[in-house]
Amino acid sequence: MRITIILLFTFLLGGCSMKEAPVMKTYTLVVPNISPLSSGSYRNKVLKVSYPLTLKEKLNDKMYYSYSLSDRGAYMNSRWSNNVGKLLQGSMISVLTQSRLFKVVLPFSSDVEEGLRIESSIFDFSHHVRGDASYAIISIQYTLMNSENGKLIKTKRFSYKEYTTTTDAKGYVEATNRIMSRLSRDLVVWLRQ
Repeated sequence: MRITIILLFTFLLGGCSMKEAPVMKTYTLVVPNISPLSSGSYRNKVLKVSYPLTLKEKLNDKMYYSYSLSDRGAYMNSRWSNNVGKLLQGSMISVLTQSRLFKVVLPFSSDVEEGLRIESSIFDFSHHVRGDASYAIISIQYTLMNSENGKLIKTKRFSYKEYTTTTDAKGYVEATNRIMSRLSRDLVVWLRQ
């Protein structure tokens, strides 16, 4: 009897420790297709895209959410495919290259001499859940500068709120990609003006 109880207890404990951990889901930003533009005042300029700065969390592959203004966290079983700063920088390079507004669009680390530089400051890039409401928020300010003389050409803050279909990371990513499509179009239009 005693051996039976010990064996039963061992199997029960062993079964608890054998449970699989939830699978880590990895998501990425989808770069929207942008139609090439036929004209623009920067057509003969080389543009370098700086790595984004952030005013809140460190840029990494974590997916952030909040339930209130002061309550923030990161998803445990979901993450971005790369550092958010690199994803945003790469998306911007791809979109601006497709637009053909510039002679060439390069990352800031390139050794090629540029005539223009665009910088970005991330104010918010997260999932907000407030009661039954769930939405993705992206708020980024872009600054276009003349690299030759350091003068500001123009600056604009783009802010978007897109409701999610679900309150989980998947719903957040889908809403974020819808925002990225709008942001990409709006950025190209703004740079063309």
